[in-house]
Amino acid sequence: MATELKPAEMRAWTAFLNAQASLLRQLEAELIEKEDMSLAEFDVLIQLAMAPDRRLRMTELSDRVRLSHSGVTRLVDRLAQAGLVERTRCDSDRRGTFATLTAAGRARLRRAQPVHLRGIREHFGKRLSAAQLSAVAEALEPLARDVPPLPTGAR
Repeated sequence: MATELKPAEMRAWTAFLNAQASLLRQLEAELIEKEDMSLAEFDVLIQLAMAPDRRLRMTELSDRVRLSHSGVTRLVDRLAQAGLVERTRCDSDRRGTFATLTAAGRARLRRAQPVHLRGIREHFGKRLSAAQLSAVAEALEPLARDVPPLPTGAR
């Protein structure tokens, strides 16, 4: 079993990690500066907005936003205190809890979404050619097979 990565593997892995870290830092900084909203908060709101009935079980929300169960619980608690999300019990499963996007949460998301989309376009889309964007998508999609895809134009 090989204990070292091949140079091409290391180059690609390092580029992926550095690009992701840089883009996420930039997107978060812009959201915080312009909307006083973290990227994680935005992610919770957009996931709920895209869900049927604008609600998800807490476990499913945790999987979609890639946070631990306790991390998403604390985040949803903060969003609920702000009136952006509501917690409701699942009628069919007493242990289950839903996070539901409120009208205030939808309004807050509508204000923040242009900032986020502009950042994606500016820091990602405009820096790559159409061919490069296609190549990135083709290269990364097989690595994300276990993650549910976002609807077109969702982010």
